[in-house]
Amino acid sequence: MIIALFALMYFLMIRPQRKQQQKRREQLSKIKAGDQVVTIGRLHGVVDEINEAEKTVTLDCDGIYLVFDLSAIAQVKQPAIAPTATTANDTANAKPSEAPASDAADENQPASTQGSDAADQKNDNK
Repeated sequence: MIIALFALMYFLMIRPQRKQQQKRREQLSKIKAGDQVVTIGRLHGVVDEINEAEKTVTLDCDGIYLVFDLSAIAQVKQPAIAPTATTANDTANAKPSEAPASDAADENQPASTQGSDAADQKNDNK
């Protein structure tokens, strides 16, 4: 009876708590500069620096740099995203996709003008 009670307590209390602790350890080990985080005091900031030796993290809160224990991080709101480098070739390649000015002028003609051209061609073919 006592063994069944202990097993029930293990599966309902101890095991979920261990899983939660493991998940938190993994989350804290993956924090890097640029991540948006929330502290246990509900202070929102961006990770500027992590000191593994002292287990501290420096947060940038609108230009104010604050140092917290790593365990003070409650959650990572948004992981840092690596910026994509744009080159001159990328911007140059974007321009040719636009229609040339002469083609654009033809597209912007009124429908009556385009229709009369088609009628003229039919009359020429007869």
